Amino acid sequence: MANPRCLCERLAGPGLHPRCIGQVWLFDGLDGEAREAVARNLVRRRLVPGEVLFRQGEPADTMYLLKAGSVKLWKITEDGRSLTLDLRRPGDLLGESVFLEDGDYPVSATCLEPVLACGVDKGRFERLVEENPGIGMRVIRNLAQRIEQLRGKLEALSEPMLEERMYRVLVNVAQELGDRGPGGWTIPFPLTHEEIACLVGAHRVSVTRALGRLRSSGRIRSDGRNLFVAEGAP
Repeated sequence: MANPRCLCERLAGPGLHPRCIGQVWLFDGLDGEAREAVARNLVRRRLVPGEVLFRQGEPADTMYLLKAGSVKLWKITEDGRSLTLDLRRPGDLLGESVFLEDGDYPVSATCLEPVLACGVDKGRFERLVEENPGIGMRVIRNLAQRIEQLRGKLEALSEPMLEERMYRVLVNVAQELGDRGPGGWTIPFPLTHEEIACLVGAHRVSVTRALGRLRSSGRIRSDGRNLFVAEGAP
């Protein structure tokens, strides 16, 4: 159940992610008073499908926690192509690096569903840390731990079986954002081979061959313009 004191729930109703921003990994270990201080400095945004939470090239000044809905992270390459890089869901953080360095958002975040997001503005957070240095030290420790976790994930990406890795990625996307049906899930929006290549960290040609093998084995199939991902397929 959501925290009954959560302002987001009072604003938008039930069905939100149960954690508030003071309870996510970045602020893990903060005491109650420090979490309340963070919560008092939040900016809340409600967006509709297709609306942009932040845009590539804009000053990176706010970190967001998704409370409801999902967003697609994407970017425009130097040669003008649009590439999907990741899909984020309720409970995920966006833009954690704003606390570490100045710069612009390297990607855009577009809403796939109605979205409610809580934001921490960098300027407000820096003033908060000046008033309570312990918050800054805790955030630094938590960021260091997350870097180690991400390093472990990168090592896992070196597995030789791209087909297996791709299937696990598609299962995760389908479970988080898809529509459940008999025997599996339908991902409710098209994914190009190039977008899947970005999700799994592989070349598009290799992805096309692996998708062909997954279709041949019955682990995925086309459902109109979308993908159906079979549950527990051999």
